[in-house]
Amino acid sequence: MKVSLWYACLGVLLGGLVRLWLSTLRVRLRVDPSLSNAYDRPWVLAFWHGDQWPLLAWQRRRRTVVLVSFSSDGALQARALSVLGLKVVRGSSSRGGAGGLAAVVRAMKRSGADAAFAVDGPRGPRGVVKAGAVVAARLTGGVLVPMAGLVRRGLVFNRAWDRFTVAWPFSVVDVAIGAPLDPLDVADPRAALERSIAALNDGLAA
Repeated sequence: MKVSLWYACLGVLLGGLVRLWLSTLRVRLRVDPSLSNAYDRPWVLAFWHGDQWPLLAWQRRRRTVVLVSFSSDGALQARALSVLGLKVVRGSSSRGGAGGLAAVVRAMKRSGADAAFAVDGPRGPRGVVKAGAVVAARLTGGVLVPMAGLVRRGLVFNRAWDRFTVAWPFSVVDVAIGAPLDPLDVADPRAALERSIAALNDGLAA
């Protein structure tokens, strides 16, 4: 109980620090014009694990649901993400993953929120889309919205499988949002999403 309380308090402090840090960043945004055609549908934002920092600096259009694990680290992360304005549901994307995904879908339907998925998480391999985001979009009548972020100057955690990158304060970050994908209209939505996210990342790096 004391450990959980400690993690929760630490998470609030971490969230406040991250929020202040992100407020110093200058976001250069690229948005596919066709996204406006899906404005009245739920968005399931999809991106590679490790690209979260610039994407957190992006001003989301409405409340967004994220799935966080039940681990001790998850308790810290959940508090921090709540401070950043995200709606957190607890569950697992690996063990008992169906329950966590169901919680995300319920939250989307109940509050009309969007959702965000690091689609190759939680352990990789990097660049391989898992099924969760596609299922969430199908069950909520939503669209898959590919995203990519690029840190121009920052710290790369090279030993992490996802090469998580943090931008230096007061630096420029790039965010690209691609054309929406309707999972009911695409023969292989996971493959299509992989191509879309990869293309966005290549475009930012060019």
